[in-house]
This record gives sequence, C-alpha cells and structure tokens, in this order.
Amino acid sequence: MVKMTVGVKGMMCAMCESHVAGAVRDKFEVEKVKADKGKENCVVIAAREIPETELRAAIDATGYETTSYQSEPYEKKGFFSKLFG
Repeated sequence: MVKMTVGVKGMMCAMCESHVAGAVRDKFEVEKVKADKGKENCVVIAAREIPETELRAAIDATGYETTSYQSEPYEKKGFFSKLFG
C-alpha cells in the first residue's frame, strides 16, 4: 500500500473537498481518499503508487491547483493495534 499526499490550493468548503476526492476516486482504484481544505491537501491511499503527473492532472482538471506531491509506504493498522499499539 502507498500513501500519496498532494498539496491542493483553492478548496473553500466541504463541496470543494468532495469534488477533489470524487475526481480522484473516479479516475483511479483507491482504498481511501480524503481532501482537507484546512490542511490544503488530498491524501490518497492505494494498493499501488499513482504516477505523480496523472494524480496532479486529475486534480488540476477540477479547477484546483496542485502545489506538492509526496509518496510513502503505508501499512494499514488493525483495530487492536490501534488500541494497544
């Protein structure tokens, strides 16, 4: 699993967040997508890394500006590991 964080400028409300997340969900196979206007980013978790240019293009097509990209391995934690570390 891979966690990709893309900086996104221009989101002002919950509908903006939904628009960005929906664009990513529609274009790629992902486990989870969360756009956050406060943090000005979109976090994508997927089985395989999505090429930076493709992910940026999908978000840019919605009218918002991508500002950064970071990718790192992601390990899904189970319920009990969250409770007991």
